[in-house]
Formats: sequence, C-alpha cells, structure tokens
Amino acid sequence: MRHLTAALALACCAAWPALAAPDDAAKEEKARAYFTDTVLVDQHGKEVRFYSDVLKGRTVCLSFQFTQCTEACPLIMAKLVRVRRELGETFGRDVHFVVLSVDPDHDTPEAFRKFAKVHGAEEAGWTFLSGSRASLATVLKKLGEWVDDPSNHTTAFIAGSARSRHWTKVRPDAPPQAVAEILRGLAAEQPAAGAPAVAR
Repeated sequence: MRHLTAALALACCAAWPALAAPDDAAKEEKARAYFTDTVLVDQHGKEVRFYSDVLKGRTVCLSFQFTQCTEACPLIMAKLVRVRRELGETFGRDVHFVVLSVDPDHDTPEAFRKFAKVHGAEEAGWTFLSGSRASLATVLKKLGEWVDDPSNHTTAFIAGSARSRHWTKVRPDAPPQAVAEILRGLAAEQPAAGAPAVAR
C-alpha cells in the first residue's frame, strides 16, 4: 500500500497541448478519446460511459478503492466525507465524487451499495464504479492508476474539471478544507481549449 504521505503534488497542474482553434465538437471528441467512453457499472447496476456519463461537464474528485479494503480505504472515505461537509450545497450540484474500483472481481454494485451505506455516502453526488476487469484496466491505465494487486492502489485523489480541462493530483493527507477549496476553484473555472492529460 502506498503510504498516505506519498510525495504527490497537492495541486500540480496538468500541462495540456493547445489545439489550433478547435470547435466545441472537436474538443469534446479529444477529451472523450483521452478518457475513453468505456462502459462501467455504477452502484445501482446501471451501465454508464466513463467520459460521456460520468465526467462530461462536471467537476469531480476521483478516488481508487475496493470494498474489501480494511486499511487505507476507510481512511480515504472518512476524508472524502469530511470534504463533502466542507463543500456544503456545492456537493452534488457543482462537484461530484467518483470512486473507481481497483478490485472489479469483487466490487459488485451490491458490494458498493453496502460500502457506501457503511461510510455515509449514499446521497446523490457519489458514484461508485466497477465493471469487468478489462474495462477498469482501460480506464485506470488512462489515469495512471491501474494496479494488478488491489492492496497497492494509490491513496491520492485526482481532482478535475472536464469543462476547463484542468486536472490535478491531491495528496491524501491534505486537510479537508484544502481539498474542498481546490474543488470549488475547479468548478468555478471557465471552459478551455486543449487536450486532457492527468498530472502525474
């Protein structure tokens, strides 16, 4: 398990190559191609496309967890719940939390519903995603977060805005107030041109 104080930048901005005056459709297609529209399954058993249904038009905080985790994941969820409180009415309206499974062999929709209930994360604004191992591998590799052993998953967050195409890694030991401030700032950004890339 990567240590909770791993040396990850609190707000390391992604540098994105500019495009020559692309139209909105071209920008959308670029983002969709980067993140992929891989079909995953949410905690309600609904199939969703990763970019079009989960990321498009939203500011999100991505985390990487698994339901059988007894070490880091409860701490990650506790942090996210505190961040959610800091966000107030912004949560579920301007900012959404997305939990991606690193153990799709066990993280069924039912398992994720139970996981959400245990951690007080049942309200609108939380999305828990699983699916086939191949599908999760496709998405997580794009994000630089695929691990063969779930216990080796990152404890950091990825915060970003699909509208402004600004993505950043956030340290897991950052104070809830600081994480909430980063997310509010991302939600307030204007749409921007460019091709997406997640800061490493």
